[in-house]
Amino acid sequence: MILGGLAGTILPLLPSTPLMFAGMLLLAWHDQFIRIGWPSLVLLVVLMLISCVLDYLAGAMGAKRVGASKEAIWGALIGSIVGIMGGIPGMILGPFLGAAAGEMYARKDVMRAGQVGIASGIGMLLGAIAKVGFALAMLGAFVLAWFI
Repeated sequence: MILGGLAGTILPLLPSTPLMFAGMLLLAWHDQFIRIGWPSLVLLVVLMLISCVLDYLAGAMGAKRVGASKEAIWGALIGSIVGIMGGIPGMILGPFLGAAAGEMYARKDVMRAGQVGIASGIGMLLGAIAKVGFALAMLGAFVLAWFI
């Protein structure tokens, strides 16, 4: 489960950090929480939750960074959520199209909508990189708690 979740940070159809946490919780339970106690589990939950929230907000944060309208930011967020159902193409295009559509609705400027869409896509890319970092942090915290 942990390795499947780690793979899920790159493969969008697998739940990444929640699957990792489930595997870590299962191992901790199997060990009767001797090596992995509640402080470690709380840390793992916090890292997982930040990763999950960041996954949905990254595109919107990218759009906001370039001064996008509220409609574009909402479009990026909705595009991120809907895009998950479309696999890899949906994950890439969802925030881009959502932000561009929202900006086009708000300002009726095609060039500006394209800029906002690109910024949202870059935000998603940076969010994906951060998600890998959070997954590795979870793995590192688990391994340290297990062996120390």
